[in-house]
Amino acid sequence: MSESSKIVVLAGGIGAAKLINGLIVVLPEENFQIIVNTGDDIELFGLKICPDLDIITYNIAGIVDKNKGWGFENDNFNCLNILKKYYDFNWFNIGDKDAATHIFRTDLMNKGISKSEATKTICNKLGVKCEIIPMTDTWVETHIITPRGDIHFEEYFIKYNTNILVKDVIFNGIDKAEPVKGVLKKIEKAKKIIICPSNPIVSIKPILEVKGIRDTLKKVKNKVIGVCPLIKGAPVKGPTDKLMKALNLEVSAFGVAKYYADFLGHFIIDKQDKKIKPQIEKLGIKTYTYDTLMKNLQKKVALAKYIINLNI
Repeated sequence: MSESSKIVVLAGGIGAAKLINGLIVVLPEENFQIIVNTGDDIELFGLKICPDLDIITYNIAGIVDKNKGWGFENDNFNCLNILKKYYDFNWFNIGDKDAATHIFRTDLMNKGISKSEATKTICNKLGVKCEIIPMTDTWVETHIITPRGDIHFEEYFIKYNTNILVKDVIFNGIDKAEPVKGVLKKIEKAKKIIICPSNPIVSIKPILEVKGIRDTLKKVKNKVIGVCPLIKGAPVKGPTDKLMKALNLEVSAFGVAKYYADFLGHFIIDKQDKKIKPQIEKLGIKTYTYDTLMKNLQKKVALAKYIINLNI
């Protein structure tokens, strides 16, 4: 299959995983090249943990815990219970099966294998046929600046359950981050580029800040389709609203569109936000309304079909 017939997807988190679940029903997995946020990556217990890579991979492999949206289905936490005793550490969760992925990845990377190559190996082992690509092989960590100091995003998200004031969001290591080899060409040649309904600040922004990615998207703006993660000014899940407010962005479909305006050619907003459509189109973005609430597989597939069939 040629690069020009493939679809590039920018993804991070559970919202992206839902849409990708629909996309791989509509088209074979081999059609998709998925660039995944790795700003959420964290090192704990000596293990290199990549939450968004694993959420996307497990979903495509059909082994994810559907209730939680992350980790393996039917997992136990025996290993973690002992680790917490040893480390006096109680806020991060790793199931026993999930830990095997982190151990394997860490072992590969400690032997000098890049994160992208390790990801490819993990995908092959789990039978995933999509090309899943970390946004960079450089270690980048998303940190939240709070009145209590600088904390990792995972700590903000899990330990504090996002219930702490956000003063700023920074990406440690992003200034050195280069895209994985060949990624910019994949974006240039892609049939379409889909921006998933992921958190714009901590899932999509880190990808955009990797050297060359945002500039390349600008060149192919007419092929870029975004899906809004907000419905009537509220996230379906997660702290998108809190983080947008922290960066003085309007918490609405218009606010997301304006944030993406320099590279976004097409934008799908929920039908409940149809009144905002003319406002967004004044930004020079072709805007469409559809039911974007993916509450079951049927809804995921319907939205995926709508995007795939969009005549751009």
